[in-house]
Amino acid sequence: MIRRLLCPWFVCLVLLLDIQVAGPIVHGAEPAARTVRLLTVGNSFSRNATRHLEGLVEAGGHELIHRPIIVGGASLELHADKAQRHEQDANDPAGLYANGRSLKQELQSEPWDFVTIQQASIRSHDVDTYRPYARQLFDIIRKYAPQAEVVMHQTWAYRCDDPRFAVESPKPGEPATQEAMYQGLSNAYRTTAAELGVRMIPVGDAFYRADTDPRWGYRPDSQFDFQNARPPALPDQTHSLHIGWRWSKRPDGTSVLGMDGHHANLAGEYLGGCVFYEFLFETSVVGNPFVPAGLDPDYARFLQQTAHDTVASMAKSSPPATTQRQTDD
Repeated sequence: MIRRLLCPWFVCLVLLLDIQVAGPIVHGAEPAARTVRLLTVGNSFSRNATRHLEGLVEAGGHELIHRPIIVGGASLELHADKAQRHEQDANDPAGLYANGRSLKQELQSEPWDFVTIQQASIRSHDVDTYRPYARQLFDIIRKYAPQAEVVMHQTWAYRCDDPRFAVESPKPGEPATQEAMYQGLSNAYRTTAAELGVRMIPVGDAFYRADTDPRWGYRPDSQFDFQNARPPALPDQTHSLHIGWRWSKRPDGTSVLGMDGHHANLAGEYLGGCVFYEFLFETSVVGNPFVPAGLDPDYARFLQQTAHDTVASMAKSSPPATTQRQTDD
Protein backbone atom coordinates (compact mmCIF):
# COMPACT_ATOMS: atom_id res chain seq x y z
CA MET A 1 0.00 0.00 0.00
CA ILE A 2 2.75 2.44 0.84
CA ARG A 3 4.47 1.73 -2.46
CA ARG A 4 1.26 2.39 -4.36
CA LEU A 5 0.73 5.73 -2.60
CA LEU A 6 4.33 6.93 -3.02
CA CYS A 7 4.79 6.09 -6.70
CA PRO A 8 2.23 8.56 -8.09
CA TRP A 9 3.51 11.30 -5.75
CA PHE A 10 7.09 10.66 -6.83
CA VAL A 11 6.19 10.71 -10.52
CA CYS A 12 4.36 14.01 -10.11
CA LEU A 13 7.36 15.52 -8.35
CA VAL A 14 9.72 14.42 -11.11
CA LEU A 15 7.42 15.82 -13.79
CA LEU A 16 7.18 19.11 -11.91
CA LEU A 17 10.94 19.35 -11.62
CA ASP A 18 11.34 18.59 -15.33
CA ILE A 19 9.01 21.44 -16.25
CA GLN A 20 10.77 23.86 -13.93
CA VAL A 21 14.20 22.96 -15.31
CA ALA A 22 13.15 22.94 -18.96
CA GLY A 23 11.50 26.36 -18.82
CA PRO A 24 14.60 28.52 -18.38
CA ILE A 25 16.54 26.52 -21.01
CA VAL A 26 13.97 27.20 -23.71
CA HIS A 27 13.62 30.83 -22.69
CA GLY A 28 17.38 31.31 -22.59
CA ALA A 29 17.75 30.09 -26.18
CA GLU A 30 16.19 33.31 -27.46
CA PRO A 31 18.97 35.87 -28.10
CA ALA A 32 18.50 39.19 -26.35
CA ALA A 33 17.98 42.17 -28.63
CA ARG A 34 21.08 44.32 -29.00
CA THR A 35 21.92 47.73 -30.42
CA VAL A 36 25.28 48.04 -32.14
CA ARG A 37 26.84 51.30 -33.30
CA LEU A 38 29.22 50.76 -36.21
CA LEU A 39 31.51 53.18 -38.03
CA THR A 40 33.23 51.76 -41.13
CA VAL A 41 36.29 53.55 -42.49
CA GLY A 42 37.12 52.22 -45.92
CA ASN A 43 36.16 52.12 -49.59
CA SER A 44 33.73 50.30 -51.89
CA PHE A 45 34.67 46.96 -50.31
CA SER A 46 33.32 48.05 -46.93
CA ARG A 47 30.19 49.29 -48.70
CA ASN A 48 29.88 45.88 -50.39
CA ALA A 49 30.32 43.97 -47.14
CA THR A 50 27.68 45.93 -45.22
CA ARG A 51 25.03 46.50 -47.92
CA HIS A 52 22.72 43.76 -46.55
CA LEU A 53 23.75 44.03 -42.90
CA GLU A 54 20.76 46.16 -41.93
CA GLY A 55 18.31 43.63 -43.39
CA LEU A 56 19.94 40.80 -41.45
CA VAL A 57 19.97 42.84 -38.25
CA GLU A 58 16.29 43.77 -38.49
CA ALA A 59 15.31 40.18 -39.25
CA GLY A 60 17.34 39.05 -36.25
CA GLY A 61 15.47 41.40 -33.92
CA HIS A 62 18.41 43.74 -33.28
CA GLU A 63 19.18 47.37 -34.07
CA LEU A 64 22.09 48.78 -36.07
CA ILE A 65 23.36 52.34 -36.17
CA HIS A 66 25.83 52.41 -39.03
CA ARG A 67 27.76 55.26 -40.61
CA PRO A 68 30.12 54.53 -43.50
CA ILE A 69 33.11 56.70 -44.35
CA ILE A 70 33.67 55.72 -47.97
CA VAL A 71 36.23 56.95 -50.51
CA GLY A 72 36.41 54.92 -53.71
CA GLY A 73 39.68 52.97 -53.90
CA ALA A 74 40.87 54.43 -50.59
CA SER A 75 43.83 52.87 -48.81
CA LEU A 76 44.77 52.99 -45.16
CA GLU A 77 47.30 55.63 -46.16
CA LEU A 78 44.61 57.94 -47.58
CA HIS A 79 42.44 57.81 -44.44
CA ALA A 80 45.46 58.20 -42.14
CA ASP A 81 46.71 61.16 -44.17
CA LYS A 82 43.33 62.90 -43.96
CA ALA A 83 43.18 62.36 -40.21
CA GLN A 84 46.66 63.73 -39.67
CA ARG A 85 46.09 66.75 -41.90
CA HIS A 86 43.03 67.64 -39.85
CA GLU A 87 45.05 67.24 -36.65
CA GLN A 88 47.61 69.72 -37.98
CA ASP A 89 45.09 72.22 -39.37
CA ALA A 90 41.35 71.90 -38.78
CA ASN A 91 40.71 74.29 -41.69
CA ASP A 92 42.68 72.26 -44.23
CA PRO A 93 40.15 70.90 -46.77
CA ALA A 94 42.47 67.96 -47.43
CA GLY A 95 41.59 66.69 -43.96
CA LEU A 96 37.88 66.53 -44.74
CA TYR A 97 35.69 64.06 -46.59
CA ALA A 98 33.17 64.89 -49.31
CA ASN A 99 30.52 65.63 -46.65
CA GLY A 100 32.73 68.38 -45.21
CA ARG A 101 33.46 66.47 -42.01
CA SER A 102 36.67 65.01 -40.62
CA LEU A 103 37.35 61.56 -39.20
CA LYS A 104 37.68 63.20 -35.77
CA GLN A 105 34.17 64.68 -36.07
CA GLU A 106 32.71 61.36 -37.16
CA LEU A 107 34.42 59.54 -34.30
CA GLN A 108 32.99 61.99 -31.77
CA SER A 109 29.48 62.04 -33.26
CA GLU A 110 28.25 58.76 -31.66
CA PRO A 111 29.33 56.44 -28.84
CA TRP A 112 30.53 53.89 -31.38
CA ASP A 113 30.85 50.26 -30.33
CA PHE A 114 33.02 49.27 -33.29
CA VAL A 115 35.16 51.15 -35.79
CA THR A 116 36.50 49.13 -38.71
CA ILE A 117 39.47 49.85 -40.95
CA GLN A 118 40.55 48.03 -44.13
CA GLN A 119 43.25 48.16 -46.77
CA ALA A 120 42.66 48.90 -50.46
CA SER A 121 42.23 45.56 -52.20
CA ILE A 122 44.98 46.13 -54.77
CA ARG A 123 47.48 46.54 -51.90
CA SER A 124 45.96 44.02 -49.53
CA HIS A 125 48.52 41.26 -50.19
CA ASP A 126 51.48 43.48 -49.18
CA VAL A 127 51.84 43.89 -45.43
CA ASP A 128 54.35 46.73 -45.88
CA THR A 129 51.56 48.94 -47.28
CA TYR A 130 49.72 48.68 -43.96
CA ARG A 131 52.56 50.32 -42.06
CA PRO A 132 52.57 52.83 -40.43
CA TYR A 133 49.08 53.83 -41.55
CA ALA A 134 47.06 51.20 -39.70
CA ARG A 135 48.78 52.22 -36.46
CA GLN A 136 48.17 55.91 -37.16
CA LEU A 137 44.47 55.27 -37.71
CA PHE A 138 44.30 53.08 -34.64
CA ASP A 139 45.79 55.87 -32.50
CA ILE A 140 43.40 58.48 -33.90
CA ILE A 141 40.39 56.25 -33.25
CA ARG A 142 41.50 55.41 -29.72
CA LYS A 143 42.04 59.13 -29.04
CA TYR A 144 38.61 60.33 -30.12
CA ALA A 145 36.49 57.20 -29.59
CA PRO A 146 38.14 55.43 -26.66
CA GLN A 147 35.02 53.38 -25.92
CA ALA A 148 35.03 51.79 -29.38
CA GLU A 149 36.68 48.52 -30.35
CA VAL A 150 38.92 48.98 -33.38
CA VAL A 151 38.58 46.05 -35.76
CA MET A 152 40.32 45.08 -38.99
CA HIS A 153 37.83 44.37 -41.79
CA GLN A 154 39.55 41.69 -43.86
CA THR A 155 38.78 42.18 -47.56
CA TRP A 156 38.71 39.39 -50.15
CA ALA A 157 40.75 38.08 -53.06
CA TYR A 158 39.67 38.77 -56.63
CA ARG A 159 37.81 36.16 -58.65
CA CYS A 160 39.99 33.38 -59.99
CA ASP A 161 39.52 34.51 -63.62
CA ASP A 162 40.16 38.21 -62.92
CA PRO A 163 42.49 39.82 -65.53
CA ARG A 164 44.95 40.63 -62.74
CA PHE A 165 45.96 36.97 -62.73
CA ALA A 166 46.43 36.81 -66.51
CA VAL A 167 49.22 39.41 -66.79
CA GLU A 168 52.17 37.98 -68.73
CA SER A 169 54.81 39.92 -66.80
CA PRO A 170 53.47 40.75 -63.33
CA LYS A 171 55.31 43.16 -61.07
CA PRO A 172 57.57 41.65 -58.40
CA GLY A 173 55.46 40.43 -55.49
CA GLU A 174 52.21 40.56 -57.44
CA PRO A 175 49.98 37.53 -56.78
CA ALA A 176 49.58 35.35 -59.86
CA THR A 177 46.47 33.48 -58.66
CA GLN A 178 43.45 33.94 -56.45
CA GLU A 179 44.99 31.58 -53.93
CA ALA A 180 48.24 33.58 -53.84
CA MET A 181 46.32 36.82 -53.34
CA TYR A 182 44.25 35.27 -50.55
CA GLN A 183 47.32 33.87 -48.79
CA GLY A 184 49.04 37.25 -49.04
CA LEU A 185 46.14 39.32 -47.73
CA SER A 186 45.36 36.73 -45.05
CA ASN A 187 48.90 37.03 -43.72
CA ALA A 188 48.90 40.83 -43.99
CA TYR A 189 45.62 41.30 -42.15
CA ARG A 190 46.49 38.82 -39.42
CA THR A 191 49.94 40.32 -38.96
CA THR A 192 48.54 43.84 -38.72
CA ALA A 193 45.77 42.79 -36.34
CA ALA A 194 48.36 41.12 -34.09
CA GLU A 195 50.57 44.22 -34.16
CA LEU A 196 47.65 46.42 -33.11
CA GLY A 197 46.18 43.89 -30.68
CA VAL A 198 42.79 43.94 -32.39
CA ARG A 199 40.33 41.41 -33.75
CA MET A 200 39.48 40.84 -37.39
CA ILE A 201 36.19 40.42 -39.25
CA PRO A 202 37.11 37.51 -41.56
CA VAL A 203 35.16 38.39 -44.70
CA GLY A 204 38.09 37.41 -46.92
CA ASP A 205 38.33 34.01 -45.23
CA ALA A 206 34.61 33.42 -45.85
CA PHE A 207 34.93 34.39 -49.52
CA TYR A 208 37.79 31.99 -50.09
CA ARG A 209 36.05 29.21 -48.20
CA ALA A 210 32.92 29.65 -50.34
CA ASP A 211 34.86 30.06 -53.59
CA THR A 212 36.77 26.83 -53.08
CA ASP A 213 33.85 24.73 -51.84
CA PRO A 214 33.58 21.51 -53.92
CA ARG A 215 29.84 21.95 -54.47
CA TRP A 216 29.10 25.65 -54.19
CA GLY A 217 32.34 27.22 -55.39
CA TYR A 218 32.50 29.27 -58.60
CA ARG A 219 33.98 27.62 -61.70
CA PRO A 220 34.80 29.61 -64.88
CA ASP A 221 32.78 28.74 -67.97
CA SER A 222 35.28 27.14 -70.35
CA GLN A 223 32.66 26.66 -73.10
CA PHE A 224 31.71 30.30 -73.62
CA ASP A 225 32.80 31.86 -76.93
CA PHE A 226 34.21 35.25 -75.89
CA GLN A 227 35.43 36.06 -79.41
CA ASN A 228 31.96 35.94 -80.97
CA ALA A 229 29.83 36.91 -77.99
CA ARG A 230 26.95 39.30 -78.56
CA PRO A 231 24.78 41.00 -75.91
CA PRO A 232 23.07 39.95 -73.78
CA ALA A 233 24.89 36.58 -73.83
CA LEU A 234 27.12 35.97 -70.81
CA PRO A 235 29.16 33.01 -69.61
CA ASP A 236 27.76 30.82 -66.86
CA GLN A 237 28.69 32.57 -63.61
CA THR A 238 26.71 30.40 -61.20
CA HIS A 239 27.83 30.82 -57.58
CA SER A 240 30.10 33.76 -58.34
CA LEU A 241 30.67 36.08 -55.39
CA HIS A 242 32.01 38.81 -57.67
CA ILE A 243 30.30 40.92 -60.33
CA GLY A 244 32.29 39.25 -63.10
CA TRP A 245 31.48 39.55 -66.79
CA ARG A 246 28.92 42.15 -67.84
CA TRP A 247 27.96 44.24 -70.84
CA SER A 248 28.33 48.01 -70.76
CA LYS A 249 27.77 50.81 -73.25
CA ARG A 250 30.55 52.80 -74.89
CA PRO A 251 30.07 56.53 -75.60
CA ASP A 252 29.33 55.67 -79.24
CA GLY A 253 26.46 53.41 -78.19
CA THR A 254 28.11 50.08 -78.92
CA SER A 255 28.30 47.37 -76.24
CA VAL A 256 31.48 45.94 -74.79
CA LEU A 257 31.92 42.85 -72.63
CA GLY A 258 33.95 43.70 -69.54
CA MET A 259 35.02 42.03 -66.32
CA ASP A 260 34.82 43.19 -62.71
CA GLY A 261 36.40 40.42 -60.69
CA HIS A 262 37.06 42.78 -57.77
CA HIS A 263 33.75 43.89 -56.32
CA ALA A 264 31.13 41.71 -54.69
CA ASN A 265 27.85 40.92 -56.42
CA LEU A 266 24.56 40.17 -54.67
CA ALA A 267 25.81 36.85 -53.25
CA GLY A 268 29.15 38.30 -52.16
CA GLU A 269 27.50 41.26 -50.48
CA TYR A 270 25.16 38.90 -48.66
CA LEU A 271 28.06 36.73 -47.49
CA GLY A 272 29.91 39.81 -46.25
CA GLY A 273 26.82 40.96 -44.37
CA CYS A 274 26.44 37.54 -42.77
CA VAL A 275 30.04 37.63 -41.52
CA PHE A 276 29.62 41.14 -40.10
CA TYR A 277 26.35 40.08 -38.41
CA GLU A 278 27.93 37.03 -36.75
CA PHE A 279 30.90 39.06 -35.54
CA LEU A 280 29.09 42.17 -34.29
CA PHE A 281 26.08 40.55 -32.65
CA GLU A 282 27.70 37.29 -31.53
CA THR A 283 24.61 35.50 -32.81
CA SER A 284 24.36 32.74 -35.39
CA VAL A 285 23.18 33.97 -38.77
CA VAL A 286 22.12 30.47 -39.79
CA GLY A 287 18.36 30.48 -40.25
CA ASN A 288 18.07 34.28 -40.45
CA PRO A 289 14.94 34.87 -42.55
CA PHE A 290 16.35 37.81 -44.50
CA VAL A 291 17.38 36.76 -48.01
CA PRO A 292 17.57 39.51 -50.66
CA ALA A 293 15.41 39.13 -53.75
CA GLY A 294 17.19 37.31 -56.55
CA LEU A 295 19.35 35.09 -54.32
CA ASP A 296 18.64 31.36 -54.42
CA PRO A 297 17.43 30.27 -50.95
CA ASP A 298 19.57 27.12 -50.89
CA TYR A 299 22.66 29.09 -51.88
CA ALA A 300 21.80 31.74 -49.28
CA ARG A 301 21.65 29.01 -46.63
CA PHE A 302 25.11 27.83 -47.71
CA LEU A 303 26.44 31.39 -47.44
CA GLN A 304 24.93 31.73 -43.95
CA GLN A 305 26.58 28.50 -42.86
CA THR A 306 29.88 29.55 -44.42
CA ALA A 307 29.82 32.84 -42.50
CA HIS A 308 28.98 31.03 -39.28
CA ASP A 309 31.71 28.42 -39.70
CA THR A 310 34.30 31.06 -40.63
CA VAL A 311 33.64 33.29 -37.62
CA ALA A 312 33.48 30.27 -35.30
CA SER A 313 36.78 28.96 -36.65
CA MET A 314 38.47 32.32 -36.14
CA ALA A 315 37.13 32.61 -32.60
CA LYS A 316 38.61 29.22 -31.71
CA SER A 317 42.04 30.04 -33.12
CA SER A 318 42.34 33.63 -31.88
CA PRO A 319 42.34 34.86 -28.27
CA PRO A 320 40.14 37.85 -27.40
CA ALA A 321 41.74 41.15 -28.34
CA THR A 322 42.35 43.06 -25.12
CA THR A 323 45.57 44.90 -25.98
CA GLN A 324 43.86 48.05 -27.20
CA ARG A 325 42.08 48.51 -23.90
CA GLN A 326 44.96 47.45 -21.70
CA THR A 327 47.21 50.12 -23.20
CA ASP A 328 44.91 52.82 -21.85
CA ASP A 329 44.85 51.51 -18.26
